[in-house]
Parts: sequence; C-alpha cells; structure tokens
Amino acid sequence: MLLCADNTYYTGVTNNVPRRLKEHEDAIDPNCYTAKRLPVKLLYQEKIKGPMDAIMVEKRLKKWSRKKKEALIKGELELLPLLSKKDFSKRKNKKN
Repeated sequence: MLLCADNTYYTGVTNNVPRRLKEHEDAIDPNCYTAKRLPVKLLYQEKIKGPMDAIMVEKRLKKWSRKKKEALIKGELELLPLLSKKDFSKRKNKKN
C-alpha cells in the first residue's frame, strides 16, 4: 500500500515490490493512479501465497475505509473487527 502525495492510498499487487515501486516513482504509465500523485511512499506490504489470493486481498483492501487501512498499516490488527462494523446510529430515519 502506497501513500500518495495527495494523501490518498494506492493498493496494488506485484511479485517484485522494489521494481514496481520504481515503476510508480518513474510514472512509466502516465494513466496510472499514482502518476499524478507523486511522490509515493511504501507504507505496507504483505506476502501472499499466490497471485489469485493476492488479487482477492487487494480487492478487499480497496473497499476498506481509510481508518481501517491505517490500523492495518500501524499493525493495530485488534482494531480491524471494530472498524468493520457499520455505525447505523448516524442514519436518519427515512420512514418519516
């Protein structure tokens, strides 16, 4: 997971982290999310057993809230279940 210059997170999959990070830094794909958000900083990486599993993890992480991603980055794994629960107390009663 990368932190972009605009303070957003980018999540991706690679089998070679140093090479892929350099590709992002060099903006080899001008249409890539990170190309217009340089510089980037590597904040989190995880070794996954295979490419299909890695893609599944990537898709799951992309759906996470910013707070949940930050808990993962900080290693605060005990917070992840709490940050997964939706807070319905803020919803307005739509029946009225």
